[in-house]
Amino acid sequence: MTAFFALTTSLLWGLADFGGGLLTRRTPALTVVVVSQTIATAVLGVIVVATGGWSEAGPRLWFAFAAGLVGPVAMISFYKALALGPMGVVSPLATLSVAVPVSVGLFLGERPGLLQVAGIAVAVTGVVLAGGPQLRGAAVQRRTILLTLVAALGFGAVFVLISEASTTLTGLFLALFVQRLTNVAAGGAALYVSVRRGAAALPEGGLAWSALPALGFVGLADVAANGTYSVAAHHGPVTVAAVLASLYPVVTALAARGFLSERLRAVQAAGAGLALLGTLLLATG
Repeated sequence: MTAFFALTTSLLWGLADFGGGLLTRRTPALTVVVVSQTIATAVLGVIVVATGGWSEAGPRLWFAFAAGLVGPVAMISFYKALALGPMGVVSPLATLSVAVPVSVGLFLGERPGLLQVAGIAVAVTGVVLAGGPQLRGAAVQRRTILLTLVAALGFGAVFVLISEASTTLTGLFLALFVQRLTNVAAGGAALYVSVRRGAAALPEGGLAWSALPALGFVGLADVAANGTYSVAAHHGPVTVAAVLASLYPVVTALAARGFLSERLRAVQAAGAGLALLGTLLLATG
């Protein structure tokens, strides 16, 4: 169960990142975040009302609120890092986010077996290589590195917080709703400040109605990934769930290969293979 839901998480996050990356080629990243999360919040609100999720309100929702504050900071830092530095450096470095939930799991007493430890090492190495680490070229700005590390820490914190936000399925729907509502409020405030400073909120010609389905997919895939990760973390070791869920860069790279005909470099292909091997070790361990 843990492996299935964690791998589903990586699939959903990978596709959401791919879709978000395509959308930000034409629309400001902050607008993509706010609009996609608004759509996801509206859908979650309907689900919460339909399932009676309000009855699950309790102190755990503070974890969801915290995740909602941390998430936009991490996402905006990640997008800014991608704008300032080469993706071949930023993308692999951002996968350090997995260190946060793994460290928390170990601190709380989880002790993976030898085969799982090997799987974790192989999978993480594969994810970093699948991002296509850039080994040559101009020096990367310190600000780019700092922003990427902030993003990695934030993404890892969201992993931990959302897994603590609920214990039941209806409670999970409510927690995800609170998280997304907070996301929209924080992101909307950041967008307002950005526009006040002179930045554009919409692309030239405005936001096309035809883009809404894609924005909706990005938002819903992202929120669904948070849900499946929470389920994975509750059904097995967080150390295993976090590593398997962090395979999303492999999915993004493969989506770019399939839909945009981007060629995988040898290091990326090798990384994808190692990630698959690590997944098998974790699943069988």
